Amino acid sequence: MVGSMTSRFARLAESVARPVAARRAERARQRTPGPALDLGALVNALPSPVLAVDGGNKVIFVNPAAEQFFEMGASLLSGMDLTELVPGDSPLLTLIRQARDSGASLGESSIAIASPRIGTHIVGAEVAPLAEASRSVAVVLHERSIADRLDRQLSHRGAARSVTAMASMLAHEVKNPLSGIRGAAQLLEQNAGSEDRQLTRLICDETDRICALVDRMEVFSDQRPLDRGAVNIHEVLDRVRRVAQSGFARHVRFVERYDPSLPPVLGHRDQLVQVFLNLVKNAAEAAPDPGGEIILATRFQHGIRVAVPGGETRMDIPLEVSVQDNGPGIPEDLRPHLFDAFVTTKKNGTGLGLALVAKIVGDHGGVIDLDSQPRRTVFRVGLPMARSHVEEQSTEAG
Repeated sequence: MVGSMTSRFARLAESVARPVAARRAERARQRTPGPALDLGALVNALPSPVLAVDGGNKVIFVNPAAEQFFEMGASLLSGMDLTELVPGDSPLLTLIRQARDSGASLGESSIAIASPRIGTHIVGAEVAPLAEASRSVAVVLHERSIADRLDRQLSHRGAARSVTAMASMLAHEVKNPLSGIRGAAQLLEQNAGSEDRQLTRLICDETDRICALVDRMEVFSDQRPLDRGAVNIHEVLDRVRRVAQSGFARHVRFVERYDPSLPPVLGHRDQLVQVFLNLVKNAAEAAPDPGGEIILATRFQHGIRVAVPGGETRMDIPLEVSVQDNGPGIPEDLRPHLFDAFVTTKKNGTGLGLALVAKIVGDHGGVIDLDSQPRRTVFRVGLPMARSHVEEQSTEAG
């Protein structure tokens, strides 16, 4: 009896000890450190610009996002004084000094960083002392313009919807009466004298002009889904440049700064030609004569995703195309409304060109942004990547 009870207690103790031992082993495995992280690769993968500066404000490290932000490679940025990148009175320098003096991490939600190379950017900044390096700090920039661009794009789409409703109304309510007016003028012209014919011809010409304007606005009412595919954006830009140089941009020097490794855009080729033809035409009209210059550039940018209307899907728009001119710039009071219909800086302009550009870019699921100052106006268009290349990248990452 005693032996059997002893054996039962032994089995009970063993059954209790087994899961306890298993739990202890699992906790031990969790405490065991895994493979060491490559901190350099981790920082380089961040979409936000990161740079480190020493106690003398010399740049000692930049990640790829910082290279894109300052439009310079790491070899040029390394060893550069920070005052060569930002003005000497920049709040960023004050923030760095305060972080050094306090020994604590500090942040600022809105700082303007401006230079002739990159234009003006509004950023949030975080500065943290580096413990292992005397008075050296890490600086992380969060570009607010990305969020601002998305907000402005929603405004652009709202403006386009307003024009769409107006276009539908005009097509029905205006074109039919105009046809009757023109027909009546042609009948009167048959029996009119030479002086009266001038008046009837004026009536016909003006009705034709109004009809042409309504026809341009009818483009906004086209709500059919785009037939999109993989488009080589450099071929689009090359065609636009050749058309421009053979006509309205003869006086302009073109500079091409392309990323040859850029994957295809997901878009409609003819409509993309129309977008960049409009932007290049505006740039050519703004550029001085002589000395006019237009810079066409492409690049890959990380970290921008927009929600697709009507669902929870988010679309990456990593491909950026920019059109830059060296004209006088756009008046500051017009910049927030430049993509609205009937807003124009041209003496005889209709104000529909950029509104149409905003609509087409929005139909592609992209965004468009403007950065303007004297001698440097840049239109930046963000576009999605063709799905086949997205899937290839996902497969490689997996």
